[in-house]
Amino acid sequence: MSTFLVFVATSDGKIKRSSLEVLSHARSQAEKRGMLLAAAVVDTDATRYSDEIQSYGAKTIYAISNPVFKTHLNASLIQALSTIIETAKPSIFACASTEATKDVLGALGASFNAAVLPDVASFELTDNGVSALRPVMAAKVLSQNTATGDLILISVRSGSYDSAKSPVTAEVKNIGFQPSDFAAVLREILTSAGEKVDLSEAQVVVAAGRGVKDEVGRKLIEDLSEVLGAAIGASRAVVETGLFPATAQIGQTGKVVSPQLYFAIGISGAVQHTAGMANSKVIVAINKDADAPIFQMATYGLVGDLFKILPLLTEELRKLK
Repeated sequence: MSTFLVFVATSDGKIKRSSLEVLSHARSQAEKRGMLLAAAVVDTDATRYSDEIQSYGAKTIYAISNPVFKTHLNASLIQALSTIIETAKPSIFACASTEATKDVLGALGASFNAAVLPDVASFELTDNGVSALRPVMAAKVLSQNTATGDLILISVRSGSYDSAKSPVTAEVKNIGFQPSDFAAVLREILTSAGEKVDLSEAQVVVAAGRGVKDEVGRKLIEDLSEVLGAAIGASRAVVETGLFPATAQIGQTGKVVSPQLYFAIGISGAVQHTAGMANSKVIVAINKDADAPIFQMATYGLVGDLFKILPLLTEELRKLK
């Protein structure tokens, strides 16, 4: 029986939502093709995630635990996943598309001389390999891609699939691992001031655009995000003004998000930005320009002055808490 291996990424003691989405879709594909669904997890104590992983259908869990993963240095992650792939010998390896896996997937592809399908929006197993749709041209076009070979590596955009549990009893295999010397060592990860929620994993995002324009506007964004328990995002235009850090940038040259609820505030809806948030389930747009392109994709739209609307909205939401 061939193996479908999914890398389950973790952060701050929790499994990333995007990894559970990939694992859920991989399960349905593995079942259709009679494949064994396995998971790879790498952390300081990888086995603590076993119960949750098996609740999503993985029948075998390959776990590597090592203190080096406290900082999740990509070089050590590449080595660990290489060790697991050599052990599990999968025909398909999939992971969520993140800043880290963009680096990792390429290195694994080169190491194993494997076909790579990066940053896909969807994929299906075929008789000969994998068929996938990949967003191109700022997500305005979906490109059909196919891959064949003994090993195919795939990374999947966040929000492409829903996560769904299907509990099984998994066999946990602890894999011995000793990292090699690294050319660089990551000592510490510093989060941006005020960054309380992981933007790429957030269920609710409040995003600011050029219309926010000043410190008063930024405070309104912060107040709304606080009452919603949301992560703060931003368009490239407002990031370039210095109001928000580059780590908050969403779009073609920033992060890709897929929250359940996305507030686009003072954002016109340029393709550069919408490429990073098009998979949001519900989009609420607030803009004084009734012809702004963002309203074409918004679930709900409100035309008006954000400086008047946001204080009222935030106050009403506080009353509901």
